[in-house]
Amino acid sequence: MRGIGSLRGLATLAGVLLGWEALTWAGVAPSYVLPAPSAVLAAAWDLGPELLAHAAATFGVALAGFLLGAAIGIANAVTLVRSAAARRWLLPLLIGGQAAPAFALAPILTLWLGFGVAPILVMTVLVVYFPVTASFYDGLRRADADLLAMARVMGADDRALLWRLRAPAAYPELGSGLRLAAVFAPIAAVIGEWTGGASQGLGYLMEWANGMVRAELTFAALLTLALFGVAFHRAVSALTRRLAFWAPESTL
Repeated sequence: MRGIGSLRGLATLAGVLLGWEALTWAGVAPSYVLPAPSAVLAAAWDLGPELLAHAAATFGVALAGFLLGAAIGIANAVTLVRSAAARRWLLPLLIGGQAAPAFALAPILTLWLGFGVAPILVMTVLVVYFPVTASFYDGLRRADADLLAMARVMGADDRALLWRLRAPAAYPELGSGLRLAAVFAPIAAVIGEWTGGASQGLGYLMEWANGMVRAELTFAALLTLALFGVAFHRAVSALTRRLAFWAPESTL
């Protein structure tokens, strides 16, 4: 079934590209507004090494922010479950942080941390942190009450209940948060490059291409970002399936 789904996805993509190419040949929009897919691929080919260098800079920050944000989010979710004081003080901050988009903090982070990698990394961490914390915390709270009571009768302490019952039961929810974070992390890194005065990365390349009216290069950078996002999402999905191998496929 996955193979059939992949073929359908490729067929849909091919249809979209052919339709896009036809629109550009028909002159629906000028090339500096909507370049043809062939022109985008040609630009990506001509500037391959430079494009890959900028992509590596963006994806390095995105991966670092994903790992750090996920680690903080998991630790914070565990803290919230184990500590009533943490729930009283940290939950309002968590809810408020979700109500205020992390992207809105980009200019403030640049003001505090200056230009460079630091504000990009911090914003990526914040974007990853919220979905991981919220999803894992919800999963930890939804552990089967009867199983927890039975384990307590059998002498399990709070630590054993957490790591042997609550955490494994919450792995599907954690996987959902990680998959969302895998999509958001590259986007956060690019937006951080736009606002953080980066001197390299796909965000920097897109800004430069826009200034030079090189729409085909902007689209090439977007295509690279999309391909990385899909690959990263698939990798995280495979990891979460291995982590919660016992869960039904529909919950992963």
